[in-house]
Order: sequence, then C-alpha cells, then structure tokens
Amino acid sequence: MDKLTTLLSHFSLHAGVFYTGNICGIHDFAQDNLRGHIHLIRRGPVQVIGVKHEVFDITEPTLLFLPRPDTHRLVADDRAGADVVCATVQFGGGGRNPITDSLPSVVMVKLTELAGVESLLGLMFEEAFANHNGRQAVLDRLCEVLMIRLLRYCIDQGLTQGGTLAGLADARLAKTITAIHDDPAQARDLSSMAALAGMSRARFAVRFREVTGVTPADYLASWRVMTAQGLLKKGRQLKHVADDVGYGSASALTRAFVRKLGCSPTEWLRGEEEAITAVSA
Repeated sequence: MDKLTTLLSHFSLHAGVFYTGNICGIHDFAQDNLRGHIHLIRRGPVQVIGVKHEVFDITEPTLLFLPRPDTHRLVADDRAGADVVCATVQFGGGGRNPITDSLPSVVMVKLTELAGVESLLGLMFEEAFANHNGRQAVLDRLCEVLMIRLLRYCIDQGLTQGGTLAGLADARLAKTITAIHDDPAQARDLSSMAALAGMSRARFAVRFREVTGVTPADYLASWRVMTAQGLLKKGRQLKHVADDVGYGSASALTRAFVRKLGCSPTEWLRGEEEAITAVSA
C-alpha cells in the first residue's frame, strides 16, 4: 500500500457538494472550523476576497482549496456570472488533522496543471450541471477522488508546509511515520525510530524536525492523541482508548490531552459536540 493511501486509511474522507451552477454578484462563506472548502471554478472570472487578507483574480478554470477556511467571499460578474462547484471536505469528522495541517491556508491550482484529471473533471461538470438520478451521491464521490488527486499534486509539487505530508514525501522519514501511523501503541524511542529510517539518531532527529517542523517524540505523541480522539468520538471508553494508543492508564492519556490540547478528553468531547451542533444550526 502506498504512503498516501496508508495515511488516508486512518481517516474517513467525506466531501459534500453544496452548490453547483452559475453565480452572479457576491457570495459570502462563513468561517468553518470543522471542514475545508473547495471552490471549483469552471468558468470565470471570479474574485476571491478574504483569503490571507488578499484578493485573488481567477480568470481561467481553477481549483481553490481552503483547508482552514476563514470568512471569505466569491465575487462574479453581475451579468455573465461564473460556473462553480462548491463543496466541504472533512478528514475524520473533525477540524484539525495532520492532512490539512500540512497544507498552506490556500491551495490554488489551475485545472490544466492537474495532469490526468480531464476525464474526472468532465464527468464532474456533467453531473454538476445536469439533473440525473443519484446526482448528489456521484458528485460527492467524485469530489473525494478530486481531493485525493489534489493531495497527490501537493506532495509531488512540494506545496506542503511541513507536517505529515512533508514527512511522507521524504523516502526515509516516510518509513518511520508510516510505522507510527500503523501502530501508535508500539513503544518507540529515538533509536528505534531512527533505525526504521536507516539513519543515525542524531541525523534522524535533525532531519525529522527540519522536514516536519516537530521532533519525532512530539509527532508520536500528537498522532497518539489524534488517534485517541477518533476512538473517543466512536464511544470507546477512555481506559480502553489509553491502551489502544500506547498509554498505560486513563490518567496518562488525560495528561497527554492536556499537554497537546489544553483540556481533558471529557472537555474536548463536549467542545466537539457543541461545535457540531453550532455548525448544524
């Protein structure tokens, strides 16, 4: 199994297309702490305002992905308008995750640069601007495929800003990172992690931090806490989750939560439920 597929196997990627068609004038989008936003511009021009406090003029078919969307707007010509597909993207049902955290605040790619996706985009636009049975389900699945292709592009083009995706792009570090993903409960020290990468302890420690932005120990702890978050959201008891992710007790996992997130597992779960309720409302 390849590195990106292995990573994605730990998350439930879900895309939801919420608008397809022609837009005219101003369309505002609120900040979203739980999902990324995709704006697929089939025909413009379109101005994007509010991203990185800049104005982006899109004049040709473009894919715009906002991993951590703040308040922003699309502005199209009042008469000619613009043909767009807008969707939300979630990895694992929560907000922060190692995939989107590895990307810059805005990823903007001309569709001509996404080699090999012509047939996918053609099918997507056909579904988007028609009214076939099962249209929504097809659009959502195609959008998920497009998201995976975009992640592949970001890795290949070096568009990552450290984190997991940058680590997986490094052939040696990827061996250690994949092992951590596959078995977070396994006891690991610097020597054993360096051995997986085929590097000395000192060289591995320096290289890991240079590429990912964190130390190997911190990465392991973060992955364990993130894995615990997913298990807790599924209703698994705290004491069992602690064993599953390599902590000897519920209290040890709670201390890890406080160090990483500033709150206990119970407080974190309550906050997630409140955030989901607010977004739904």
